[in-house]
Amino acid sequence: MATSLQAEDFTVNSTNSEVNGIAKDTEVLVGVTSKKEVRDPNTQVQKRASKFRERAPLLSQRRLFRSLSGREISNVNGSEENVSSNRTLGTFDGVFAPVSLSQFSALLFLRVGFIIGNIGLLYACCTLTLGYSILLVTILSICAISTNGAVEGGGAYFMISRTLGPEFGGAIGALFFFANVFSSALYAAGCVEGILDSFGTEGGRYVKALPEGGYWGFLYGSVVNVINLLICLIGAGMFAKLTVVIFATVLICTGSVIISFAIDKGQQVPIPFNNKIIYPGNSSLNESFIINGTYTGFSLTTLNDNLFPNFTYDYTTVDDADDLPQTVDFATLFAVLFSGVTGIMAGANMSGELKEPGKSIPRGTLLGSLFTFLVYLLLFLLTASTCSRFLLNNNYTFMMAINFLPQFVTIGIVTATMSASLSNIIGSSRILAALVKDNIYGRLTFYIGKISIGTNPVGAVLVSAVLVELVLLIGGLNEIAQFTSIFFLLSYLATNMACLGLEWASAPNFRPTFRYFTWWTAILGIIGNGAMMFVISAATAGICIIILLILIIILHLQSPSEQNQWGSISQALIFHQVRKYLLLLDSRKDHVKFWRPQMLLMVANPQSACPLIDFTNDLKKSGLYVLGHVKVGNYEENTRDFASEENPKWMALVDHLKVKAFVEITVGRSVREGLHHLARISGLGAMKPNTILFGFPDSTPSQNFFTRESSPFNITSYQATSPSSSSPALILSRPAHESISSEEFVSMVRDVLLLGKNICVCRHFHLMDKVTMLKKGKRKFFIDVWPTDFFNPDESNIFGTTSLFLMQLATILNMVSSWQKRTALRVFICVSSRDADPEAQKKQVKNMLLDLRINASIISVPWDRVAMHLSENNFETESTEDRMDFGLSHLSESYISGVNNMIMEQSVDTAVTFLSLPQPPEDRSQYPKYLKLMTDMTNNLRPTILVHGVSAVTTTNL
Repeated sequence: MATSLQAEDFTVNSTNSEVNGIAKDTEVLVGVTSKKEVRDPNTQVQKRASKFRERAPLLSQRRLFRSLSGREISNVNGSEENVSSNRTLGTFDGVFAPVSLSQFSALLFLRVGFIIGNIGLLYACCTLTLGYSILLVTILSICAISTNGAVEGGGAYFMISRTLGPEFGGAIGALFFFANVFSSALYAAGCVEGILDSFGTEGGRYVKALPEGGYWGFLYGSVVNVINLLICLIGAGMFAKLTVVIFATVLICTGSVIISFAIDKGQQVPIPFNNKIIYPGNSSLNESFIINGTYTGFSLTTLNDNLFPNFTYDYTTVDDADDLPQTVDFATLFAVLFSGVTGIMAGANMSGELKEPGKSIPRGTLLGSLFTFLVYLLLFLLTASTCSRFLLNNNYTFMMAINFLPQFVTIGIVTATMSASLSNIIGSSRILAALVKDNIYGRLTFYIGKISIGTNPVGAVLVSAVLVELVLLIGGLNEIAQFTSIFFLLSYLATNMACLGLEWASAPNFRPTFRYFTWWTAILGIIGNGAMMFVISAATAGICIIILLILIIILHLQSPSEQNQWGSISQALIFHQVRKYLLLLDSRKDHVKFWRPQMLLMVANPQSACPLIDFTNDLKKSGLYVLGHVKVGNYEENTRDFASEENPKWMALVDHLKVKAFVEITVGRSVREGLHHLARISGLGAMKPNTILFGFPDSTPSQNFFTRESSPFNITSYQATSPSSSSPALILSRPAHESISSEEFVSMVRDVLLLGKNICVCRHFHLMDKVTMLKKGKRKFFIDVWPTDFFNPDESNIFGTTSLFLMQLATILNMVSSWQKRTALRVFICVSSRDADPEAQKKQVKNMLLDLRINASIISVPWDRVAMHLSENNFETESTEDRMDFGLSHLSESYISGVNNMIMEQSVDTAVTFLSLPQPPEDRSQYPKYLKLMTDMTNNLRPTILVHGVSAVTTTNL
């Protein structure tokens, strides 16, 4: 038989990792004893039992915590203590200080004059507010996600990947990794600029010792990068311990600048010689040619002059007199400003070292951003009130000249930029380490994870440092800022998208303790980040988005979600939308014009049903497709749910056969009872099966398409992963049970019709070789339709419901692209010499096919030699109703054999044959004969479907 109606289908060789894990923990709890306990077995057992009872609640709590947070707890005695010992940072030293340092960075001492001098105070404050507004809504999203569960190492990558899934999270994680790399290089370049302004041969304020120009800047940046690398190799803990000291140093230096603004009444500030726009000639000019800018002290005139924009040139983009200076515009200026304040993730990147990341990240990030915002506003106001525009545009380090102790500014620049650069290289290495740990990119990053010292990801640190070195080749601070800002904006956009998805999905488990956010703040973040990306550079933003999409596609093809069971927001969103549209799908509004087959295929033995499962997938025409399976048994005596245990194996089958089907499994006392369950409750809402397909109860030996070498469904190289286990699930078959009785089978056919469902009985599909049939060549195959009901050969039924349903199904199959290329549709009509006008009958059928837009050839088959075997007394003298009441006695074996031979003669190149399925008899005693007649009629045919329709499926109306 093509598919038996009940069988043990397959088994899975796998282990239950959760059960093993609990058993292992139980061994830990009760398996460690002292020497005294070993001497007394009874005492040992009692103490073990007592200890286990005491620790069982703790074990359950920790198991629950792991299941919620995704953290691995292998030993309840030691792992928690180890995790706690690795988490030593609080809100101030772990989040507030790193965030503030990252946002001060190069902008604080090196680019305040650049911003005010070009865009003016009013627009500078608006631009700063715009940048911080984008950061604020992103911070709200970060806080919401980070307080909805335990945050592990990896910061933004961890939050995005665990929310959006490994494909999107892995792609964004890679971009965020590069954002941190570029940012580290940016701040290293800022550090070099500050050092050269103090000790350079051209612009040095103290000692003119360090050569400038050419590749000297790259060399100094490399030295800064190497210092960062060495600190990272020692460990991030060293930096964490020094963070508060560095932060205090930067605050002291910033305070000195603010005090200097207040006490300095005015002076002339020299323009540095490395400004090639002012000094286009040789840098060794006589000091008598020095050009000065004016520091006026507090002046309303100066403030009024600095209120509005006046874009000029950026002198740091000119290395010699032959270079053309870069004109400053809003995009460049915003890129510089935003790249300097992107440090909101500095605390999240250290999530693996925080004692309470769920509390520390929101508080520290919000307070740190507010603090730096107020400091920048104050510095903007002081600068615009005291410095001439000429000075601001031509000396970005003017704060050294006006400071009562210029060394404070030098120290501030070096500490702020180096700490920010170091923070970013640590952040990038932690993100890369998290990507490696999750095995997102497979072999590409495999060896990076092999190099580590304790918890320090040395391999990731080395890779990050090498990439920073390459970024330093781009040039100075302003050139790198553009790429840095776009990478960060794209990462922040994804973070807001993750939060929006969680909010829109309305998942009950999304209930963060941070409540100051909503869906519209996430949308504002998405719009703001996306818009500013293209404002800065449309081309660079487009390239970054293309790279992101390519990474998502690559990761989707690699299917990392099968390895990482984190859950994906896409599933929650799909559920939310499907539920909404299913409620809108009203079965009362169904119309025949939009009818489509909704298939329920009853499968018992998958190993022999593979061709039929694949064929039905072609026949469904974008409709519902359900694989139904009945587990026969007395569910009152069962101690476990066999249906749920089978489901992962059936899902593996669906993946293996690549069919778009759902799976429904039920337990019943008989197959017939299970059929009632599935026919009534399969589907949801208006999406319920309208057509039930059976296999035929056949005596043909079962075929095993899983193990046959020539089978396209062979599983030799196939491995499916069970969702409940990390070990491979290998699909195997077990011998099928005996076929069900003919009475039960015919009763099932009758039950389906009583339920108002169309029915298809399928036979010989083990003979279907779709690969050979659809192979390119000149040979054409045919889809044959025989609309005559051979148990009741009345010519009027050729236009009946069943005949039209036959033609509809055959047409749908022929519309499938692969079948359309290699097959043609044929309709056979049986003509007799007793017919008044056979040509008129053929013309009627042709007109009907034209009205139904069915492209098929019509073939008239003389069947006098077959019809003569019908009992004349029953066929010619009795009415149709009388013959049905009389039963099947008018159908002789010679007649059925003649029908079989007639079909076989026309089926030389037939791919599949559609026949009319007769109505089952009312008399149950005739069920065996009914089934035998169908068996004899379809013996030795090509793959055959016996079809009976109960409702209209096609129309000629527009």
